[in-house]
Amino acid sequence: MTDEPARVAEETLSRIDFTLPHSARVWNYLLGGKDNYAPDREVGEQILAAFPSIAYIARQQRSFLARAVRFLVHEAGIRQFLDIGTGLPTADNTHEVAQAAAPQCRIVYVDNDPLVLVHARALLTSTPEGACAYLDADVRDPGAILQAASDTLDFDQPIGLMMLGILGQLPDDDDAQSIAGQLLGGLPSGSYLALNDGTDTDEALNAAIAAYNAGSASSYHLRSPERIAAFFDGLELIEPGVVMTSEWRLAPGAIGTPVEVDAVCGIGRKP
Repeated sequence: MTDEPARVAEETLSRIDFTLPHSARVWNYLLGGKDNYAPDREVGEQILAAFPSIAYIARQQRSFLARAVRFLVHEAGIRQFLDIGTGLPTADNTHEVAQAAAPQCRIVYVDNDPLVLVHARALLTSTPEGACAYLDADVRDPGAILQAASDTLDFDQPIGLMMLGILGQLPDDDDAQSIAGQLLGGLPSGSYLALNDGTDTDEALNAAIAAYNAGSASSYHLRSPERIAAFFDGLELIEPGVVMTSEWRLAPGAIGTPVEVDAVCGIGRKP
């Protein structure tokens, strides 16, 4: 008798190119994870050498994810999440944070890296009251994402759209704006967009990312803070607006001044 999950995992793994670095695996290395390979580590070290603060930016993005999900659950009443560009599972994944606050939360993860999908299917398990689903899909096909997500999420109720570091993987500004607009257009009133991306505000970071793009299977494209803020056009921005990732709604009792990072984030509500 065939072990179907094992067969699917084997077929998925066969799609992985271990010879080229990939953004999800490089990011995993920068976060101190173990789900990466020699080309990913080599590029990660090159980026760290050119721009040592990249590891801090990576940690700040994960911290923002947790703060954003807690805000959406506790203050906005969101119980459904569409997380696009999931990345490799680490600590405080979207479903873990959401379901710790409200066990009935339902989460759909979307990624097109086969290694991410293998780990997601194995590690990202839901509470009995809620649900987790994993879509093998590309952000460039928002219609397919929305259609497949409707099998798990109720599109008559508000949804939290998580787009952390994913729009930077789209080189064309118009395409990125259009895709974000199509995804939001398919969500009901009262839904939220949580977004984080790197900025082009440091020449060393610009050079490091250019070097990464030259030799990677994927690419990342830094934008100005103003251009990233434009993704929230038509939404009601939640205070404090679009700010450095290290500044957004720090936990009560946080000590010290946030370290400046070349990344911004924000959350907006669809009217």
